[in-house]
Amino acid sequence: MPKMPRMPVKGRIATVVLTALALSACASIKDHRGYLVDFPLLDSVQPGIDNQMSVERMLGRPSFISQYGAKDWYYISTNTRQAAFGRPKPHEQLLVRIAFDAKGNVAAVTRSGMETVANINPDGDKTPTLGRERTFLEDLFGNIGQVGAGGGGAAGPNGS
Repeated sequence: MPKMPRMPVKGRIATVVLTALALSACASIKDHRGYLVDFPLLDSVQPGIDNQMSVERMLGRPSFISQYGAKDWYYISTNTRQAAFGRPKPHEQLLVRIAFDAKGNVAAVTRSGMETVANINPDGDKTPTLGRERTFLEDLFGNIGQVGAGGGGAAGPNGS
């Protein structure tokens, strides 16, 4: 039986490196955005017992505070995945809403997940607007001769 020639060491190293690069290009990139959830601390927030100051000491500042109506606090945590050269896509989300009463005590703690994520698909590359479609040159040269053409300008130095 004839012997197969062995690949040189440099060739084996190059093969291993190229294989590793090819496999790493297929791996997804995982990322975390927003609040870092500490579930024991989150579970310890009790309605009727805690207030805004104790919640802030336990959980930190919220991701955002509602601007209208009751000043509810929201903590948002999102885990995303991204293929090489792709856009990140959320695969896990936790939204915690802490509602306070008029005295600043915790009234309710609610949690939700991916079921509240809205998938929005924009319509193409541009936003439809009302009005006339103008070309670049019309935008560039469109106002030439328009300024002061109506005769309703300011009075001259003699008041006329």
